[in-house]
Amino acid sequence: ALEITLLYRIFEFWLPLAAGVGSYAIKGRHIFMRLAPALLIFTLGVINILSAITPPDNHRIFLLKQYIDSDVMHASNLLTILLGLLLLITAAYLIKGLKTAWIIAVAVVSLSLIMNITKALDWEEASFAFFTLIILLFTYKQYRLKSNKAAVHSGLITCFIVIAFVLLFETLGFYFLQKRHFHQEFTWADSFWNALHTFLLITNDDIKPFTRFGKDFIISIHTLSAGTIVFLVFSIFRASTARPQRTENDQELAEAILQEHGNTAVDYFKLAADKIFFFSPDNEGFISYRIAGGFAIVLDEPVCDEEDKIDMIKAFDKETRRLGLKQAYYRVDEDSLYYFEAAKKHKLLIGQEAVLDIEEFTLEGKDKKSLRNGLNSLSKKGFTTKIHQPPLKADLLQQLKSISDEWLQFYDKKESVFSQGMFEETELINHEVVALHDNTGNVVAFLNIIPDHTPGGITYDMIRKSAVAPGAAMDALIIELIRHAKEKNLRWLNLGLVPFSGIETPGSPAERVVKFAYEKVKRFQHFQGLRDFKAKYASQWLNKYLVYDNDFDLVELPTVLNKVMVPVKEKNHQLAPSQ
Repeated sequence: ALEITLLYRIFEFWLPLAAGVGSYAIKGRHIFMRLAPALLIFTLGVINILSAITPPDNHRIFLLKQYIDSDVMHASNLLTILLGLLLLITAAYLIKGLKTAWIIAVAVVSLSLIMNITKALDWEEASFAFFTLIILLFTYKQYRLKSNKAAVHSGLITCFIVIAFVLLFETLGFYFLQKRHFHQEFTWADSFWNALHTFLLITNDDIKPFTRFGKDFIISIHTLSAGTIVFLVFSIFRASTARPQRTENDQELAEAILQEHGNTAVDYFKLAADKIFFFSPDNEGFISYRIAGGFAIVLDEPVCDEEDKIDMIKAFDKETRRLGLKQAYYRVDEDSLYYFEAAKKHKLLIGQEAVLDIEEFTLEGKDKKSLRNGLNSLSKKGFTTKIHQPPLKADLLQQLKSISDEWLQFYDKKESVFSQGMFEETELINHEVVALHDNTGNVVAFLNIIPDHTPGGITYDMIRKSAVAPGAAMDALIIELIRHAKEKNLRWLNLGLVPFSGIETPGSPAERVVKFAYEKVKRFQHFQGLRDFKAKYASQWLNKYLVYDNDFDLVELPTVLNKVMVPVKEKNHQLAPSQ
């Protein structure tokens, strides 16, 4: 009966659990390779501390004393505690992918292996340390975020100066407080060694304060020592904050390349002030990106000749490795995914872009009846649409600014950039604007037309309305934009991206999460309304992807993408169009 029960539990629970863990380790191996070392390091830190404070095996101690002096064993035990504390700190930085953390982890784990042997012949702990070391060496490619050498150098100098002053303070304290508070006589050498022991948080039985002041002195120097050690560790782990800078020549070169090779609706934003440029060695192509959270987030794909794109992607990969950055490409077209296959990158469908075939669009037919009724209602109420040519007049800009502010407040929105624009009068003054006027001539809704480098294409950026604008206001703007595009003999109108939409059959767990958020999470359900609006015009939907290096990056990328979409004031904003 017992055997049957055990077999039942094995087949019912333990084997499915093992199979699930194995499947996860294979399919999610990149996440596993990033999480496993940090978990092992943290566990080893706990093991080191517990092993050092628990009584050792007497038989092992007897064997070890035949080869190692007792003082060495005692020092190894104390060092094991310090190594355990350092491992606990290092684990947090390993998750971030910091290369310095990996180097320190390898060194500390190697020392832990030795110390666990020399303190009490603890071969179990040493074996675990050896296993952790193998995993660290196997996953070294996962750690590429470099520390800022200048910041680390400055921090270390400051830290060593602080250490020198702390040791000086402790040495003087022991020397002048010796008789009254410690009932001992210390030489200068004794005082220094006592200070060093106390700084390293090592217990010294020879130092026994007999007064309240003496005890407070020991507590104060322990506090100073611990704070200095924490500051030292922080100085070593400081992540890189340095970033490339763009110049006026970079801006001019990027503009020239874009005029020759631009072919997407978001190319206009690749020149924006929040972007940094990476140029090919022959200056015939560039990549537009922004740095945040240890990532270089690229907008779309490289701007260059088709046959050079794969080489550009490989060159940028080397550049980001040199800078200690990870990378991701945002809003990549499905037809361009093969450029990234050689680099073995991963992809995630993040939404669809609506495109209208202008030549085929008509207001005729039953499916356009509600659209016609809305436009007719606007006409009867005296609303009219008008295209304002640049440069826009000051009074018109003021009206547009008022509508934009009202729209942001009414819909509880914030300005977002990177792949779209924000209200900026210095830029808007040079754009064509489609406006909806009421019967008194005031503007109640508008959209601004931006350069579209797609052959035969036209697109807009902001489309905003006041709180009192009628329901069909946005439709009136789009219809007027279509009419304007027909006059210019343009073929395609890009209506922009609908995030999270278009995932019918998820191809990965991440896409299943995106699909669930789009359909079930209330915060993202407004995207369904956005899709319904654009679906009235869209002739086709183009899949757009996020391209990244490994699955673990998806843990950080949502936060990083939010950061790159927050407007910033660049020092060189005059060099590029501001969003």
